[in-house]
Amino acid sequence: MEPANENDLLRAQLADRDATIALQAKTIAALTAKVEVLEALVKKLVEAQSRNSTNSNLPPSSDGPGAANSKSSKKPNKKGLKRGGQPGHRGSSRVLVPADQVHEPIDMFPARCDGCHESLPRTPDVDPRRHQYIELAPLLPHVTEFRRHEVCCPSCGHWTRAHYDDDVIPRYAFGPRVAAVATLLTGVYHLSRRSTVRLLQELLGLRISTGSVSNLERRMSKAVKPAVDEAWAEVQSASVKHTDGTTWLHAGVILALWTIATAGVTVFKILSNGQGDTLERELLTSTKGVLVSDRASALKFWAMHLRQICWAHLVRKFVSFTERDGPTRTLGRELLDCTRVIFAYWYDFKEGRLTREQLAARIAPVRADFERTLRRAIHANIKGLSGSCSDMWEHREALWTFVEVDGVEPTNNHAERELRAFVLWRKRSFGAQSERGHRFAERLMTIAHTARKQGRDVLAFLVACASHVDDEPMPSLFATT
Repeated sequence: MEPANENDLLRAQLADRDATIALQAKTIAALTAKVEVLEALVKKLVEAQSRNSTNSNLPPSSDGPGAANSKSSKKPNKKGLKRGGQPGHRGSSRVLVPADQVHEPIDMFPARCDGCHESLPRTPDVDPRRHQYIELAPLLPHVTEFRRHEVCCPSCGHWTRAHYDDDVIPRYAFGPRVAAVATLLTGVYHLSRRSTVRLLQELLGLRISTGSVSNLERRMSKAVKPAVDEAWAEVQSASVKHTDGTTWLHAGVILALWTIATAGVTVFKILSNGQGDTLERELLTSTKGVLVSDRASALKFWAMHLRQICWAHLVRKFVSFTERDGPTRTLGRELLDCTRVIFAYWYDFKEGRLTREQLAARIAPVRADFERTLRRAIHANIKGLSGSCSDMWEHREALWTFVEVDGVEPTNNHAERELRAFVLWRKRSFGAQSERGHRFAERLMTIAHTARKQGRDVLAFLVACASHVDDEPMPSLFATT
């Protein structure tokens, strides 16, 4: 019986060992699966951590302190030159104010001749040596007071007070220039109302409350509305326009902020959301002209043959591909190489070294190479690569409009630059708290950006709008002088 018992014992030991091996295999499989999940998570986090304005759609302001230095350190100065002006460069100096604009000329004459020491007459020189000293005169508010006196009649003894005359006494306590300066500070230079109150008091000696500044914003927003409507009409009829969007806040609720920009006009609009039907109904109400933008799905309502997709966005995407491993890096480099050639030809065209016909001829083989690489990337079926390239392929008709149409740029940098000031304002002020605040923000920024493109003085235009009376023509941003 002992051999049988011994066999049973061996079978039991084998069964225990098999169970242990099976448990270990199961544990190893679970740990392997967990490691794969963690590796994928680490890869995702590393990619997210490495995202910046050069390889994603993040704005440069999101790169953080020192980012500019770290980028420049990757490109050392090959010539070994120090920063600043180089020896022999053409210098610059302050331009003297014209003589007819000098407030207080002080003429200085020599008393005696340096040769014979005789007294000299005070004869003006036709071309004297000029030295200017500039100082600000004390800035003080000009206060006008209307006094309605009460007078006693010597005949009947009745007291009569001067009537309130709307044609003589202004409707507002603050004049057009005060309104223009205050709203310029809050709506264009983006000071808070409290900072504006302090600055007006310290700089101009003007005492005003935050509530009065808010009232001036309401007044100015209404005054500039006709000019803003005129700007919208101009931009909607433009043959080429750039558009871009970001977020805006309404008392903590996320809204959409969009811009449309042309060579001579920039308008801004705060919308409830950035969905396609909202943009089509409230922003891009006229589908005339070529629209330069990114690949936002909300803009699919615009005809693809009348669009130009921003190549700067594509470049950042290709850079992100090159920062990965394996086939993604290889395909990313190929796409990036094609893009470099495209931009080299474009710069040659912009600088007059190529005609448009020559540009089209040189771009054609690069386009074919680019689209072949794009198809290879799609067929590779690589996560994080093929999907993006498939979306680019859907927009391929809109990638090359700049080659054929005058006035179309290959990038949407114009709209991004116009939007940047608004983005920085949002970061400082956290948006607005009311619908009136939204209208004021978008209107004042529209006036400021468009006036500067038109070579107009923003403050002077705001004063003109605030001073407008009903029987006079409305101030125009596009009036020729």
